[in-house]
Amino acid sequence: MAPSPIDTLLLRFRKDVAADVGGHRSLEPEGGVPLPKAESPIPPAPPPETTSVAAAPLDVGNNTGVVAAEEPIEMIMHEISDKTHVPVWGIILILIGIGLLLICICCCCIRRWCKRRKKDKKGGKGGVDLKGMGFLGDAYKEKPDEEDLQDNMEDNEGEKESEKSEEKLGRLQYKLDYDFNSNNLAVTVIQAEDLPGLDMSGTSDPYVKVYLLPDKKKKHETKVHRKTLNPVFNETFNFKVPFAEITSKTLVFAIFDFDRFSKHDQIGEVKVPLNTVDLAQTIEEWRDLTSVEGEQGQENKLGDICFSLRYVPTAGKLTVVILEAKNLKKMDVGGLSDPYVKIAIMMNGKRIKKKKTSVKKCTLNPYYNESFTFEIPFEQIQKVQLMITVVDYDRIGTSDPIGKVILGCNASGTELRHWMDMLASPRRPIAQWHSLKDPEEGQDN
Repeated sequence: MAPSPIDTLLLRFRKDVAADVGGHRSLEPEGGVPLPKAESPIPPAPPPETTSVAAAPLDVGNNTGVVAAEEPIEMIMHEISDKTHVPVWGIILILIGIGLLLICICCCCIRRWCKRRKKDKKGGKGGVDLKGMGFLGDAYKEKPDEEDLQDNMEDNEGEKESEKSEEKLGRLQYKLDYDFNSNNLAVTVIQAEDLPGLDMSGTSDPYVKVYLLPDKKKKHETKVHRKTLNPVFNETFNFKVPFAEITSKTLVFAIFDFDRFSKHDQIGEVKVPLNTVDLAQTIEEWRDLTSVEGEQGQENKLGDICFSLRYVPTAGKLTVVILEAKNLKKMDVGGLSDPYVKIAIMMNGKRIKKKKTSVKKCTLNPYYNESFTFEIPFEQIQKVQLMITVVDYDRIGTSDPIGKVILGCNASGTELRHWMDMLASPRRPIAQWHSLKDPEEGQDN
């Protein structure tokens, strides 16, 4: 039986001790009397490796082959220790750590491989059952009765109608106060709640337009409330209406969702026929919003226009870019129009500068992308108004205005907001859509 490495180390340790003791004994005399100390130091004993190698054949019998086989490993360990300045036991610990790390990596790889095999087995269990598909095919081959189809269609139509009737657009709270002495109708938009979310974020940017039918000459708008479905307005608007005419009027509250880069979507409206209201007392009530009549509704029948504004205060230049218009009112007999746009700078009710775009033939959705520049000093920018009018060109008679938009510091609603955004962002073009309003003048050539 071959000796273990521990026995070999103990044997070498005993040889080294025996060699050291033998060397010291050779220095003493035979009588046992110690020699006097010499002036020169005792020469060092020879290294243990030489003694151990020499003594090994004397004391060890069959262990000589084992020691001779382990000596190259020890020599390699000592060489590594000398080169790296790390003790032999440190090198052994490093090798053990590397081995443990390799074992851990192998275990992880085996675990992942086992998990994948389990998943593959589960996927195979969830495969398509061809027999089941055959039964389904046989079932689909059987044609349903026409009576059943008609019954299902009627049921679906009834469900859709009930969903439309149950669709809620929210409600609006308002207050009416009529002064018989001054013939003034004070309309207060108080608040709205439970409005539907029309934006991608699930909210809306609501504002309210207030006007009287059938003339719609004077319109008022509330401020836009950002990202809310329960806006609180508390804004009051006045309408001068004689009492003799007020019973023929209908008050309209139209709620819109503001959108800077596209047409404003109408959420709903509330119509209040004033002949059904007791104006002798102040009225404050809630009304449910109803859907808009027709595709475009009462407010959007004239069309929409998109343009950008840019003002440079240092140079005193206002740049207006007419981009496009859409859903314009049909003015010609053939159901189309020949629209062009007039841009005018107004001050104190007088037109001081004007320009116009080219005419687009036979279209209700013209695209212009035409730029116009006006020189307006910074001292006058808050005093002027910008009037943009869409006109239907007529070669024979007079050109009829389709609608217009007036912007300036005295404007209201989206027009005022666009103007203030332009002033707040100098040298930067601000684009926005606007709904056309009825022109107050009969002919605007």
